[in-house]
Amino acid sequence: MIPILYALSFLVSFLIVYFLIPPLAKLAFRLDFVDKPRQGVERKIHRAPIPLTASYAIYAGFGAAYLLFTGAFTWQTAAILAGGLLLLVIGTIDDWYKTQGRDFPALPKMIVQVSAAVLVYASGITFEGFYNPLSGEFVGLPVVLEFLLTILWIFGVTTVINFSDGMDGLAGGLSAISAVTLFVVALAKGQGNSAIMAIILVGVAVAYLRYNKPPAKIFMGDAGATFLGFILAVIALDGAFKQATVLSLFIPILALGVPIFDNLFVVARRFMQGKPIYQADASQAHYRLLRMGLNPKQVVAVLCLVSVCFSLSSIILLLLQDKF
Repeated sequence: MIPILYALSFLVSFLIVYFLIPPLAKLAFRLDFVDKPRQGVERKIHRAPIPLTASYAIYAGFGAAYLLFTGAFTWQTAAILAGGLLLLVIGTIDDWYKTQGRDFPALPKMIVQVSAAVLVYASGITFEGFYNPLSGEFVGLPVVLEFLLTILWIFGVTTVINFSDGMDGLAGGLSAISAVTLFVVALAKGQGNSAIMAIILVGVAVAYLRYNKPPAKIFMGDAGATFLGFILAVIALDGAFKQATVLSLFIPILALGVPIFDNLFVVARRFMQGKPIYQADASQAHYRLLRMGLNPKQVVAVLCLVSVCFSLSSIILLLLQDKF
């Protein structure tokens, strides 16, 4: 793919999100669709109502740029956008419940997230297997295992990005860093479609960060965070996991290292304590760092720095696996 197209993809997605967010924020205040501070809730560290409408700008920016620069409307394109739309709808319902000071049940969210993953699987974007490093032969997975691993990956990444959205600039920053990493990996592997998705997601995330950096002027809510996680998962499946060796299977895991490893710890801790894994609390790394005495900007900087280190490790791994 021509390099200028990547630059244009980034620019178009950035500008759409950048110019859509302000009017959507005004609309949120008119509709009272805002995240209100809740006294006694440790997770709510903002002190004023914040609009929850950035998700619609994020979806519009990604969808419009993706349709414009992929050049064809395929079943896979339809599955990605339809899956993202499902997450946007259920996320909006969840966010509306939050504006009323209530929690939306976890089961409907889980069903919709799994349904979005099934759509992607049905379109042909799957984890098919890996190359044996000793024989060089491709090891295909049984259909059942292929299905389960694909659904688990998409659902898992969607969830961990959502769980990481607890501080101004954090989920957007981690998503941007991961998307840049997956873009580099896709370029190195000559995977044009994955590269275009990744650079569009970078543009979307950077534009959102313009308004979400501390102190945030807008939130993307569950609707936006689950959408970002969903697209990151799809990019990895369509790119980094495709034609993977055993070694390169760790590349996308490292690219998403901070949200994956942090939330694996959180889920394990909740499970051991007998709590539902979807029950929101203040056990993620960003809350633990706050309790250690760091301020919010320092917490975001530290975790983004760690994410960059993970991402550099994944790129080093990409270079190493080409040597062997």
